[in-house]
Amino acid sequence: MVNIEIDGLKIEAQDGAMLIEAADAAGIPIPRFCYHKKLSVAANCRMCLVDVEKAAKPLPACATPVTEGMKVLTQSHKAISAQKGVMEFLLINHPLDCPICDQGGECDLQDLAVGYGASHSRYNENKRVVKNQDIGPLIATDMTRCIHCTRCVRFGEEIAGIRELGATGRGEHMEIGTYVANTVSSELSGNVIDLCPVGALTSKPFRYSARNWEMKRHPSIAGHDCVGSNIDVDVRNNNIMRVVPRENETINETWLSDRDRFAYEGLNKDRLTAPMIKQSGEWQRVSWDTALEFTLNGVKGLISRHGAEHLAALISPSATLEEMYLLQKLVRGLGSSNIDHRIRQLDFSEQNRAPVFPYLGQSIESLGQSDSVLLVGANITKDQPILGHRIRQAAIYGAKVMCVNSTDYNFNMPLAEKIIVDAAGIEMGLAGIAKALLKTANKNAVPSGINKLLKPITVTSTHEKIASHLSKAKHSSVLLGLSAGSHPAFSTLYALAECIATLSGAKLGSLTLGSNSAGAWLSGAVPHRVAVSANASSNEGSTGLDAAQMFAAPRKGYFLFGLEPEFDSVDPGTVTQSLKDAEFVVSFSSYTSEALSDVADVFLPISPYTETSGTFVNVEGRWQSFNGVVSPQQDTRPAWRILRVLGNLFELDGFEYMSSIEVRDELKEQVGELGLNNNRKWQCPDSLGKASEEVSRVAEVPIYGADAIVRRAASLSITADAADSAVSIAMNQL
Repeated sequence: MVNIEIDGLKIEAQDGAMLIEAADAAGIPIPRFCYHKKLSVAANCRMCLVDVEKAAKPLPACATPVTEGMKVLTQSHKAISAQKGVMEFLLINHPLDCPICDQGGECDLQDLAVGYGASHSRYNENKRVVKNQDIGPLIATDMTRCIHCTRCVRFGEEIAGIRELGATGRGEHMEIGTYVANTVSSELSGNVIDLCPVGALTSKPFRYSARNWEMKRHPSIAGHDCVGSNIDVDVRNNNIMRVVPRENETINETWLSDRDRFAYEGLNKDRLTAPMIKQSGEWQRVSWDTALEFTLNGVKGLISRHGAEHLAALISPSATLEEMYLLQKLVRGLGSSNIDHRIRQLDFSEQNRAPVFPYLGQSIESLGQSDSVLLVGANITKDQPILGHRIRQAAIYGAKVMCVNSTDYNFNMPLAEKIIVDAAGIEMGLAGIAKALLKTANKNAVPSGINKLLKPITVTSTHEKIASHLSKAKHSSVLLGLSAGSHPAFSTLYALAECIATLSGAKLGSLTLGSNSAGAWLSGAVPHRVAVSANASSNEGSTGLDAAQMFAAPRKGYFLFGLEPEFDSVDPGTVTQSLKDAEFVVSFSSYTSEALSDVADVFLPISPYTETSGTFVNVEGRWQSFNGVVSPQQDTRPAWRILRVLGNLFELDGFEYMSSIEVRDELKEQVGELGLNNNRKWQCPDSLGKASEEVSRVAEVPIYGADAIVRRAASLSITADAADSAVSIAMNQL
């Protein structure tokens, strides 16, 4: 620590810190445009010039390290004169667009011009004009307003990992734009909107729609991946106008993925706004009383004819914790344990040995401090962009990032090693790494049968390098992604990944589908466990059918909760046919579609997460509760209320809740203090799959096809990522 003095205030600052950081920590304001705490120092705006004792001229606070005994004045005549001079230069070419600029009211230049700008300009020459570029459907450009702070350029290089924006020309002729007139396609590109201190880069979907003082800001949680990014939702007249990041250093820092930022556009399209029932093949809009009675009679009739074992429920992994808990409570109360959220999983053979819930194995914050990371069946850049950013930051500081995948993904970070094989060959790839580790690791740490299983495996130099990077690192991670989760031999992949983690001392983690897969396990939305139980023995019924079994042996009745089977299931053809053949299908949905209308018998309109209160449990096990930011549309209702009413109509005990908080607290009391880990009593696999010369299918989730809301977001649907419908063919690269 060093002792310095700013404006007469004596403070302690970290050795090596910049003046602007010390001033911010002490609450002393210094104007700035180019400086941002998450980006490198550019010192090109000069707005933060301050008066440092014994310095011949004002110094930029963002690029001046603190030294012992330093004395700084931010309000001296020298400092203020320098700052006013910089402001005058900035305003020379800046257009008077404030009345029509989307940044008006929240513009750094506008605010600082009040304090440091003159009431009139001495400049009488022609102003500079810059032609705007179309850089995609998400970001609008007005580059005449640009003040050349280069925040957007540095963001692309340092955070997004793609040099999409750059500066050409010098001085007054400098322009910011794409290098070859391409669109900006990073999955984090929308963050340049927040970074831009003026109105040069603004949100294209939000353009000209509202002023910031007309909107009310509500805190919430993003509901489209397992990260649980913190967001602020701006609302006007009960309409969501935009979504921006809410700073949380332990989760998303100051960033937000484009999916979380722009998905709000899909909230109102194809909305189901009233209960509907199908009679004689025709849909009729009815009252809630009629729809609930229709549901009650339909389910009771089904159970009386075929038994409760013919009732099954599938729920979205992005439903709230409260909705999952009440649905499983309803289904089990009716005598069935056929409930699941794992709609894209194929292999359930080891589910009884699974951990309490799929866990990252560490905090999100610590993931960015890894020294080596092995990604297995994971496209983390697209599937979980914020986690991808964390790993990229680790790579920048020297971490070795490696992968075993069936597709050669274009990661935004350098890979130390990679194994690209067909889907069946992933097992062999992991087996080779495990065998390489067995040469030096403690063999007693893994089941004895592993040596026999791995005996025929040929270890390549790539296997050895990956094993070496993992075992030598102080902080290494092995992460199973979405493609691994939908792999036909997922249990084998998990066992091999756990073997690798055990032998190398790495932390094993799972990257899950949806925003609340962890909550689904905790709440009992699985067929073999009730809420937070190790097995189904504590339930009065037996273990139910998993998602695959529900359609391999079709049931007579289904509850579909927040799902569109044609998009959300791993085998849409089989699922759709089973639903068509069923006698009674109840769809709890926020949206209508032709496919759902073909299979459902009753629609119960539920509120999306923006219109209800609830809780998401993210992949690190963090419970994050939120309130609705707008009122439910027309006759839609919060799903937890609908499930509560249905529980009472079926005369089941324990459905007397008055708020979603009561539901959450009941479950939380059952959960207690859980020890978070991914350890399980795993067995050595019997055999391993082999790489095939035949074409194999990899069931990936498109980045903008994650859920019903995202799929309906107009701007996201025309991005480069959404338009890329090419079929990838992977060649084996061992």
